[in-house]
Amino acid sequence: MTSTLMRIDPGRIRDLHDTLLDRHGPQRWWPGHSAFEVLAGAILVQRTRWENAARALEELDREGLLLPGRLAACPPGNVESLIRPAGFYRQKAARLRAAAAWWQGEGGLGRMAQMSTGDLRERLLGLDGIGPETADCILLYAFDRPLFIADAYARRLFARLGWIEPGGRGTYERLARAVNGTVHEGARFFNELHALIVTHGKSVCSDTPRCDGCPLRPRCPAGELHS
Repeated sequence: MTSTLMRIDPGRIRDLHDTLLDRHGPQRWWPGHSAFEVLAGAILVQRTRWENAARALEELDREGLLLPGRLAACPPGNVESLIRPAGFYRQKAARLRAAAAWWQGEGGLGRMAQMSTGDLRERLLGLDGIGPETADCILLYAFDRPLFIADAYARRLFARLGWIEPGGRGTYERLARAVNGTVHEGARFFNELHALIVTHGKSVCSDTPRCDGCPLRPRCPAGELHS
């Protein structure tokens, strides 16, 4: 059974953004000095904490390997050694080198920036280890494409707010399409919204929600249950 989208409308999404911004302040994601570094970080952060991925990025940067040509040409063992802090280092090293080779093959940032969002997303999804959420993060943070990241934090929050019914297959793609189809804001808006939802999900609306003092509580059915 697929989850049912309920009340996804621009006003509620913008109000959510503004409310969380007032509570948590600007988050200024994604850490990265270049578009390729964002892609590398999106691979490294899988199944680990950002702090571990950041350590691996620092090691790659120290060796001058956050350049696609140099990373693609680097021996696998060298890359594996440098990214050990991120875990799953053999798998991630292979994916990083493949992504670097792909980046070069596509003609680099200048050429990819001219592609439509749909075409670029399809090509990203063709890379090993790049699923819809990772692809959308890369598109948003590396290529400034205005996309909603319908990750687990967003789905949990939206379900508690009563905007979607929880559970079911295909939830990520359906929720992302619903928001992208109705909320016409720029990449900066979606960048901040994603970061704010993650921050709120970690600090307030976690598995066991801390509803006392939550700025969303007055409009949250789940919050009422914890009164």
